[in-house]
Amino acid sequence: MTVLVTGAGGFIGFHVSRYLLERGDTVVGLDNLNPYYDVRLKEARLAQLTAYERFAFARLDLADRQGMEDLFARHTPERVIHLAAQAGVRHSLTNPHAYIDSNLVGFMHILEGCRQTEVRHLTYASSSSVYGANTKLPFSVQDNVDHPVSLYAVSKKANELLAHTYSHAYQLPTTGLRFFTVYGPWGRPDMALFIFTKAILSGEPIEVFNYGRMQRAFTYIDDVVEGVVRAHDRIAQPNPHWSGRNPDPGTSTAPYRVYNIGHPQPVELLHFIEVLEHTLGKKAEKRLLPLQAGDIPATWADVEDLMHDVGFHPTTTIEEGIPRFVQWYREYYRVSRI
Repeated sequence: MTVLVTGAGGFIGFHVSRYLLERGDTVVGLDNLNPYYDVRLKEARLAQLTAYERFAFARLDLADRQGMEDLFARHTPERVIHLAAQAGVRHSLTNPHAYIDSNLVGFMHILEGCRQTEVRHLTYASSSSVYGANTKLPFSVQDNVDHPVSLYAVSKKANELLAHTYSHAYQLPTTGLRFFTVYGPWGRPDMALFIFTKAILSGEPIEVFNYGRMQRAFTYIDDVVEGVVRAHDRIAQPNPHWSGRNPDPGTSTAPYRVYNIGHPQPVELLHFIEVLEHTLGKKAEKRLLPLQAGDIPATWADVEDLMHDVGFHPTTTIEEGIPRFVQWYREYYRVSRI
């Protein structure tokens, strides 16, 4: 089938696109290659994808309404996996307009494109950040998420609400995936593993927030891709048991689903760093700092729904995943072993 993958030059979008291409799908990849982080890394990912005959790339901004209308009309994708967004919780505190343009206006253009061309299923990226001020762990899609603590989280929760409206009003099947911390080869330079690896190898100190007591559901990219594609392949259906008297936030009478996608076992940040130190053969100089504004002290994913519905079973431990990232990092940046 023909699948539109937005954010194809991004970390998860690149891996998902490659998976789809390897299994025989045609992929139309969209990315605006914005400079939020090193564009050369995005271009290197795209260079891997352009080697496939069934890959077509469109450099386009989601906020470009006419451009998005033309893209959908030209390619008429059967399904859409929407992974493009202005990323970063902390960045949203200082650059709010970027999140409105990309994550809200852009998402509206995705929904309209899907409606106008009768896309059979929209799978889109939400985020664990929507849980905001919630403290009950593990986070469940059955929980209320009305207290976000960053504009990034607001934009992702708004995506879920917009998607439900289109599922209800136009019977557009939509599946939202609340990603927990994803890591692995070709990862984002603004994420902790990338930052820590670069600093430790360079002999520079690392900033460890919440004094290292942060807990994250670190999820390896291969497990995430498997979950994304399984959810994409299972077109969202209405929940026949849904009740307005006791509404289930993760389902609906419309063809709408929201899932957590992450590792079910959280890892403390200090242990994560220990595994990285062991892999690199070098100790880190740590600067222990308090929790940053907009950050959540702990994320822990209840993924029972995704396991039940699509067979999602993340298996990669950080003891396996971190060495794979480090190997890629050394090869890509030509960092020799000492």
